[in-house]
Amino acid sequence: MFKILIASTLALVIFSGCANRPEGITAQHVAHEKYTGLTCEGLVTQLVDARHKLAEFSNKQDTKANIDAGGVILALIPVSAFTGDYESDVAQWKGEVQPIETAQIINKCKDV
Repeated sequence: MFKILIASTLALVIFSGCANRPEGITAQHVAHEKYTGLTCEGLVTQLVDARHKLAEFSNKQDTKANIDAGGVILALIPVSAFTGDYESDVAQWKGEVQPIETAQIINKCKDV
């Protein structure tokens, strides 16, 4: 019984500290009103920048998740539990992309 308790506790500690994959991270809420005052050209620029940042931080987060998987396999330690990850950055940039796209629809931009 004691071995099962120890194994369960160890598994919980190991897997609760692993970095999440970007696709599993929920977007942070950002109001589309922040962008509706921009021109369609301005929205395109903002969207390109936001998608670039989202891709950058998603790649970094994926790397952290891969390192965690390797760390757990080799040493039973999720490295990001000590070094941090980019989950909040991914959530922020996901949250920026969505309202820009909504503002493009509201402003009736053609390249939507």
